Amino acid sequence: MGSALPKDLPQGLELSAHARTNGVSENRGRDYWDADVVMTTSASQIRERESIVRPYDDSAVDFTAFISCYNEADLITVTLETICGAAREVGLTFEAIVVDDCSKDNSVELVREFIAAHPGENVTLIVNKKNKGLAQNYLDAAFAGRGKYYRLFCGDNAEPRDVVVTLLKAVGEADCIIPYHLHKRSVGRKVLSEAYTFIINTITGNRIRYYNGSAVHLRRNIMRWHTNTRGFGFQAEILCLLLDLGFSYKEVAVVPQEARQGKSNALTIRNFLSVAHTIIEIANRRLSSLVYASPSHPNPGAPEQLASTEVASNGVHDARPL
Repeated sequence: MGSALPKDLPQGLELSAHARTNGVSENRGRDYWDADVVMTTSASQIRERESIVRPYDDSAVDFTAFISCYNEADLITVTLETICGAAREVGLTFEAIVVDDCSKDNSVELVREFIAAHPGENVTLIVNKKNKGLAQNYLDAAFAGRGKYYRLFCGDNAEPRDVVVTLLKAVGEADCIIPYHLHKRSVGRKVLSEAYTFIINTITGNRIRYYNGSAVHLRRNIMRWHTNTRGFGFQAEILCLLLDLGFSYKEVAVVPQEARQGKSNALTIRNFLSVAHTIIEIANRRLSSLVYASPSHPNPGAPEQLASTEVASNGVHDARPL
């Protein structure tokens, strides 16, 4: 999915400077949880008020990595090594949750061996008894996790360690950390990707560069606001939902890289239908948000944007106020 930024890119400029609110800790998205809480003495012994009004702080570790696994015997071990090594390098407390979705190879045995060989790592293996699909596993692993932030990693080691490090360094900078491709792919995939991005941005009023990457989210958000889409575009639907609610975001540039060679699995009739379903769901939610907008937020899809980022010819990102 990606590789590190070019070495001539000045240090510290790999992050886009997009933000929807005046800060990460105080924004309209997080304000959703504001409430007066009154408890009996007995209730206060089993629950703290902060766990209700500040649910993001009730986390055992900084970050949960959900690793999807389906017939990934060739690369699942190196994927675990990449993610664990990157998280340690960044200094995050973390856990890795591997969900095996009925693999027919020896992926499960390899993950078991990794767990036995690394007792000091927070690694959990969940072996499904029936195939559930990527989107459902993504939601289920969020409930199983204990981290404040959450992200999907595919078990094919599609992202090198330096890319994972770049993304994890941005954790905490915003509620959503969104990767986008600094360098383009083939002409055909470029046209399809840009058309998809244009359509969604037109519907939502967003200015996101790329919707098909795996974003870092607050794990509680995935549990609270899950998507109706189970196919190719579920990441885009979740992202649009959270941005529409007012959660902050920051974009991180990566250079696309395919871990596997051959024909892309994305260009199928089934995935085209799935993308169409995603676009319909996003449009329907956008219409609903406009029709049923809160009086205090009459235009929910257009919160303040503090900065815009452009990529100069030398690869340097220039953040400019709007």
